[in-house]
Amino acid sequence: MKTRVVRIGNSRGVRIPKALLEESGLPEEVVIQVEGNTLVIKPAQRPREHWREAFRSMAEAGDDRLLDRDSSRLSTWDDEDWEW
Repeated sequence: MKTRVVRIGNSRGVRIPKALLEESGLPEEVVIQVEGNTLVIKPAQRPREHWREAFRSMAEAGDDRLLDRDSSRLSTWDDEDWEW
């Protein structure tokens, strides 16, 4: 599909036809990257987007234990130096 690059203030823009947007499923927020002489438009990922699945996989694999669980025994600061 052919389109034009149009002036938008000091920038330029490309109108993406509705049919292409529907087919691609692009959301409102995207990332534009340059690869060679090509612009690539991808959905923007949200921070921590896949954490839930990663945590679930870790739990299923038994790899979700605390790495510093014994660290409380390394210091007596809470018992001796902290005023409760």
